[in-house]
Amino acid sequence: MSTVKVYVYDLSHGLARVYAPMMLGISLDAIYHTSVVVYGKEYYIDQGVKVASTPGTTKYGTPVEVIDMGETEVPEELFDDYLEEHRNAGKYHPATYDLFDNNCNHFTDDSLQFLVGQPLVERILTLPQQVLATPAGQSLRGMLGAQLY
Repeated sequence: MSTVKVYVYDLSHGLARVYAPMMLGISLDAIYHTSVVVYGKEYYIDQGVKVASTPGTTKYGTPVEVIDMGETEVPEELFDDYLEEHRNAGKYHPATYDLFDNNCNHFTDDSLQFLVGQPLVERILTLPQQVLATPAGQSLRGMLGAQLY
C-alpha cells in the first residue's frame, strides 16, 4: 500500500485572486496546477508525463495545498504500465495537451480514479469551465487556440 496525495500549486502566485474579477468578471482563488504523489514520487504533466523522484521539487515551487486521498493497493509497476499505455495512446502526449479540456488537472483526475477510485476535487477540475463560461474566457480561448503549453 502507498499513500496518495494531490499537490496543488497556484500558477498565478496569488494574482488570479486579484485580477480575475477585473479581467473575467468572476472570482478565482488560483490558477491550479496539480500532481499526484504516490510511491514516494510526484507525477505531473509538463510537456508529457514527468516524474520527480522527490515530491515538491518541481519547477512549480511549493504546493499551496496538499490533499490526502488515502491509500492505494495498486502496485507501482501497474501504475507505470497505466501511464505508459496512456502515453502511447496519446492522451498525455504534449501534442494532445489542451489548456481547457486535457490539462494537468485532468491527468491528476484520471490518475486518482485509477489509484483510489476517487475524482479530483471539483473546484479544481471545473476551473476551465468557469473561465470559459465568461465572455472574456471565450475570447481567451479564441486567442490561445485549443492548445497551449
